[in-house]
Amino acid sequence: MLGGSDFTGANFRDADLSYTDMRDTNLTEAVLEKATLIRAWFNGARLNKANFARVEAYRSNLQNVVAQGASFASAELQRAAFNGADLRYANFEKADLSRASFDQAILSGASFAYANLSRADLSKASVEGTVGFDRAFMLLTRIEGLDLSRATGLDQSQIDIACGDTATRLPKGLTTPATWPCPRD
Repeated sequence: MLGGSDFTGANFRDADLSYTDMRDTNLTEAVLEKATLIRAWFNGARLNKANFARVEAYRSNLQNVVAQGASFASAELQRAAFNGADLRYANFEKADLSRASFDQAILSGASFAYANLSRADLSKASVEGTVGFDRAFMLLTRIEGLDLSRATGLDQSQIDIACGDTATRLPKGLTTPATWPCPRD
């Protein structure tokens, strides 16, 4: 139980912190690259500019974290909860975010280039400005009601396999598929 601790700039590279309570911890600019964080709790933690690249963090709880400019590049984040998180300018390039939840998360400026977003739920996230989806895999990704009008890297093939609705706003040149809305699982 490390909740509430100040680990600003700490080095947890390759550490095994699975099932660890890191709630309300300050990990600003900390290095957690290649750490194992399975089912760890980071609720309310400050993760600004932290390096979570290549972590293994299945089912981790990152609700209400402030992770502006953090890197989750190539991270394994299946079923992770980012609900209420401030993820402005976060890097999720090549991350596996299948079935991750982003309810009420702020995604402005974030990059999901080459990320696996299959069955992830972005539908209640907030995007003010750009968000990048270059070559992201979006099979059944929930984007209902999401304003993607300024998103970059989106193409029609990604939209065709995602789940949106009439409230989903798409970039110019992309059209709403006839398969929308998708049934709930």
